[in-house]
Formats: sequence, C-alpha cells, structure tokens
Amino acid sequence: MEFQTNILKETMTVSLIGDLDEKNAREVREYLDENIRQYDFYTLLLDMKKVDFMDSTGIGVLLGRYKKLQSKGRELCVRNLNAQLDKVFRVSGLYQIIKAV
Repeated sequence: MEFQTNILKETMTVSLIGDLDEKNAREVREYLDENIRQYDFYTLLLDMKKVDFMDSTGIGVLLGRYKKLQSKGRELCVRNLNAQLDKVFRVSGLYQIIKAV
C-alpha cells in the first residue's frame, strides 16, 4: 500500500494506493493512527480513487478509524469510490456513518 498525504486548513487528505484488504490492513491502520496522533486536523478525508478492492478487514480498518476520530470530535469522510467499493459501502451500511463527499 502507498499513501499520499496533504493537509490543507482543517482537512488531512490521504490518498490510498493499493487494495484495502487483509494483506495491507495493518499498514493502513498504523499509518492512519500515526497521522491522527501527530497532526491537528478536523476532517480525515480518504481518497479511494486508486483502491480497486476492499474486503471485510478493510471495513474494520475504516470503522476503527471512524471510532477513534469520533472520540476526538473529528470526522472521517471518503471520496472517489469505484463501483466495487460503493457496493461494499452500501451493503455494509458504511454510508450511514462515513460521509462520502
């Protein structure tokens, strides 16, 4: 998994490049957690344009970061979901808690 990170005002945008699955979950979780600890921002925006696949482990990573951010009064948003990711979000109910922008 590769990451491109940009902070503009109160938004940290992290572009994920690769699959968000069991193989990469730990790396993604650790990267996002380190950024949550280290930087002061309100919104974490995950750009999923270059993520082709996400499984249930990826859902767990997103839910964990959502809960961590929510406990700090922050929010998690996503953008650029392809058809497969959109289906995962719809079926799992992620759209009910994670805003797509």
